[in-house]
Amino acid sequence: MSVGVYDHVRSTDADDDATVYRVVGSHADSVTLLRVSDGDGRRANTGEVITVSRDALDVFEAAENPDGNRSVGATVRSLGGGLYWSLRTFVAELAARPVLTALGLALFLVGAFGGGRLPLSGWVLLAIELGGLLLLALVGNGRL
Repeated sequence: MSVGVYDHVRSTDADDDATVYRVVGSHADSVTLLRVSDGDGRRANTGEVITVSRDALDVFEAAENPDGNRSVGATVRSLGGGLYWSLRTFVAELAARPVLTALGLALFLVGAFGGGRLPLSGWVLLAIELGGLLLLALVGNGRL
C-alpha cells in the first residue's frame, strides 16, 4: 500500500477495532501514524503515535477522515462551547486588570459619545474610540 502524509488508514486485521490513523511521517522503511479516532471510528484526540514498517502497512486499508462524521448538532454544540469559553476567558482577563479595563472603557465611551459635548474633531474622537477598543482587546486577550 502506498500512503502519503495526511492520508488516513485503518487496520484490516480482524482482531483490531475500527480505529483510524492519520499518516504523520513517511520514511523509506517505516510509516508513523497518529491515532485520530476511537474504536467506533469517531474523532478522538488521543495523542497516540505508532510506527509501523512498510511491510506491516499491507494489513492497512485507506479510510475516511473521521472529522467528516460529526453531526450538525455536535458541530453547533462544539462551536457554542468554544464561544462560551472564549468569552469567559476574555471577561476574566478584563477583571484581572481593572485599571487598564476602566481606562479602555473610558476612552471608548468618550470617543463614542463625546461628539457635540467636547471641543474635539470627529477624527480625534474616532481615534480615541478606536484606542479604547484596542486597549480593551489587548487586555481581554491577555496581551497587556
